[in-house]
Amino acid sequence: MANNKRTLGSVFKGIWIRLLSILIPFTFPAHITTMLHRLRGVNVGKGSKISRTAYIEDSEPSLVTIGENVWITAGVMILCHQRDLKHYKIGQAVMDCPLKTAPVNIGDGAHIGIGAILMPGVSIGKGAVIGAGAVVTKDIPNHSIAVGSPAKVIKTFQ
Repeated sequence: MANNKRTLGSVFKGIWIRLLSILIPFTFPAHITTMLHRLRGVNVGKGSKISRTAYIEDSEPSLVTIGENVWITAGVMILCHQRDLKHYKIGQAVMDCPLKTAPVNIGDGAHIGIGAILMPGVSIGKGAVIGAGAVVTKDIPNHSIAVGSPAKVIKTFQ
């Protein structure tokens, strides 16, 4: 019986997260959008703003931590899961590979540019700037600018 309650609870939680995800693109201004992401379970610090067209992890939004005074701009994707291709073999369906999950952390004062993609397990340092369209696959240090696919640090401020 307890297992059924847990399963039912996780079903309702999943429905709640997805309903909020459907509502978010229609919200305005940014502080309403940010509040809805908090309700979904995303950890968002004070003063942070999230564009209504940003996609933040649907499966486990609580794995995303956004510091204070962070800007998440339009079209950004923050992912906490991906297929684990370590044991992938020719002829195997990629969808048969297991999912691996890892948290994403964004430091205080960071700016995530339009259309950037943050992959599972990355940390963005305090005050870092991620350029438009960058694909972040590795940690970015504090007060750095990273651009490209995969993202590379092009400047660090002292």
